[in-house]
Amino acid sequence: MSESFDILIVGIGGQGTILASNILGEACLIENRHVRGAETHGMAQRGGSVESHIRVGGEHGPLIPPGQADLLISFDLLEALRYSHYLKQGGKMVVNRRMVLPTSVFTQKVALPSEEAIIAALGKYHLCLLDADTMATEAGSPLSQNVVMLGAAAGAMPLKPESLLEAVKRLVPKKTVEINARAFEAGRAFGGQC
Repeated sequence: MSESFDILIVGIGGQGTILASNILGEACLIENRHVRGAETHGMAQRGGSVESHIRVGGEHGPLIPPGQADLLISFDLLEALRYSHYLKQGGKMVVNRRMVLPTSVFTQKVALPSEEAIIAALGKYHLCLLDADTMATEAGSPLSQNVVMLGAAAGAMPLKPESLLEAVKRLVPKKTVEINARAFEAGRAFGGQC
């Protein structure tokens, strides 16, 4: 079997995790690269966890085993912590500073770790931490934070940034192409500093 580059995208229902994985898949098709993927989004509509496995190249099945992901893209701090065990040693993590409070914090009075504690726990990984929500708003729409995240992670992927941007343009609603292109480039500029 040939090696794959494994990307795990995680977030909360409604953050655009599925669209982000579709953009990666489309970029692979643009480059004529083999890609496999799988999504888990059971309670996503109720604010639940969503995960997308993308395997670029290789002949493995669609699911990434724990400890094998080359790149983890997380739209939420808590989700980054929850799925950090998927990242391989030396892997990279691109994480949005946002933290959505889980329902269990309110209904079961579960203690929530502080942002500082989460960042400290993630400190053993190559961590690129950004405020994608603010960057998306500055690009023209807070809904483009998923595209900001892809831009920030672009330098860590084996895909050309031009292919990723073309995939964004093909898959986002036509009226939002310009906003999403700005969001991608803003994320890419930030990611170049990580």
